[in-house]
Formats: sequence, C-alpha cells, structure tokens
Amino acid sequence: MHRDHHGRGGRDHGPHERGDRHEHIDGFRGGRGRGRMFEHGDLKLIVLNLLRAKPSHGYEIMKAIEDLAGGDYSPSPGVVYPTLTLLEELGYAEMTQEQDGKKQYGITSEGSAHLDSEREALQRILARMASTGSIADARRAPELQRSMENFKMALHFRLGRGPLDVGSVRRIADAIDRAAVDIERS
Repeated sequence: MHRDHHGRGGRDHGPHERGDRHEHIDGFRGGRGRGRMFEHGDLKLIVLNLLRAKPSHGYEIMKAIEDLAGGDYSPSPGVVYPTLTLLEELGYAEMTQEQDGKKQYGITSEGSAHLDSEREALQRILARMASTGSIADARRAPELQRSMENFKMALHFRLGRGPLDVGSVRRIADAIDRAAVDIERS
C-alpha cells in the first residue's frame, strides 16, 4: 500500500497509469486540508525561483517553501525530489555538487530564461504564498489563541454543568453567531 505525504494509505496509481510521468508533482494538497497550495506547474516555478536565489539541497528547498507559506505548509520529499528531477530533465536545473549523498541543485540559463518568461505567474504564486503566510501568522497570534481557548473552555464548562434547555441552546448559538458576524466584519 502506498502512503501519501500525510501518512494516509491508498492505491498507488503509478505514473504510467496516468499517462504523464510527472503529473503527480504539482497536484498535491497543502495547508492542512485547506485546499490546493499549488496549481499545475506552480511548484516548478517556486523551486526554480529558489534555485535562482541560491543553489540548494532538497531539504533546503522544502524548508524555504515552508517559510514562504508561513509554516502552514511543508512539501514532502516525495514532491520536491521528483520536481528537481523533472527540472533537471527539462534542462532548467542541474546538480552543482554532491556531498555525503546530498545533491545540490542550481538553476541553468535555460531555467532562468523559463522563469523570466513566467514572471507574471511566479508573482501570482508568490502573492498567494505570502497571503497564506500572513493568515498562518494571524492564526498563531497569541491574542487569538488565548481567545479561542477561552471560548472553548467556556463552552466546555457550560456543557459540563448539565443538560441545556432549548432556550439556553438558542442563546449560546445566537452568541456564537453574533461573534462570527462581528469577526467577519472586522
């Protein structure tokens, strides 16, 4: 049984069953179930952009992507290394050094030209990742963490005091709904 980068099991559809040997590289999910982090081709551009900044090992690329996403997404080795192989096969990246089994990759002139031709797409991807990072930072704000914990504890304690009548359920639901509207409007 195949395990994806989240540890879930499933049928391993080999690349040749889909007809595109590299189709799986960009179609992964990111951000803890909040939808796709990258669309088809996006990861290749991000990796090329990182390689343009400095030659890197696969782990360094994974860490850099995680940093770009504000820690809210980290690609698996099963996504990054095939992307590096694809970029090498396309002539966009090359191994610049190998030491202790670690391959360091750099961008080629063809890769740089391709990245230049995809400048607008790259800017959209980087903006989306910056937004994800901003949301992740806000989600981790101590004030919000404290408030969410207070809310959960208040609800837990109230439910622990005994059964709720219909009126109490309605008042609690109304309070939650008002808070949701206030949050949405702020």
